[in-house]
Formats: sequence, C-alpha cells, structure tokens
Amino acid sequence: MSFHCCGIPKISLVMNFLNVLIFISSLSFLGYGIAYFKSTKMKSEFKRFGLEKAGAIVAILEILGALGLMAGLMVYPILQISAGGLAILMLLGVAIRIKSKDSVWVSLPALFFMLLNAYIFFISMHIQ
Repeated sequence: MSFHCCGIPKISLVMNFLNVLIFISSLSFLGYGIAYFKSTKMKSEFKRFGLEKAGAIVAILEILGALGLMAGLMVYPILQISAGGLAILMLLGVAIRIKSKDSVWVSLPALFFMLLNAYIFFISMHIQ
C-alpha cells in the first residue's frame, strides 16, 4: 500500500526533504572545514579550547564528512558513516563548548549540526 500527498508518493517527499538536509549539512561542513585553513579566527577557537594540534584533523574530518554526505546520496552506507561520524564530531564539539563554559547561544550551531546529522543517520538506517 502506497501513501500519497498531493499526488506525490510519501516516500518521495521524505527523500526530497532528506536530500535538502544532506545538502545543507554537506555545504556547511565543507565551508567550516575550508574556513579552518583560510581563517585565523577558526584556528584561534581551537587554541582557546587547548586543541590547536587537533584543528587540522577536525577540519579534514569535516571536509571528508561533507563529501561523504554527498557521495552517500548514491551509496547509503557512505551516507550512514558520514552522518554518524559528523554527529559524533559535533557531540564532542558540544562537550568542549560545555567544558569551556560557552554560552548556549554560542553552542547552538554545534548542537544543531549534531542533531541534524544524527537525524540523517537515523533516517538513512531505514532506507535501502
């Protein structure tokens, strides 16, 4: 039995919404990853957290995760690995922000991207 909304199969609506979320996350992480190598502000944030040696690794993981999300549109296991990895990376980012006693407002982007990628991961586990 197929569900429809406005003449469009429901699964198609879910997939289109998921694709938009993947696109948003992918572009954001690609931007953040590249910004680390171009912006002194990004490097100073890692220094403030006492993680200056990890900054380049995190940026590379963000770029790889972003590319993995895009490749995952064709190969779901890559989507699952990338979304799961980015969700864990952002979980650690939220933990660092809490440990540093950053405000909720400053911590919101990390929390948002953690939840976004956890959602992408969860939904992608049910697609085959």
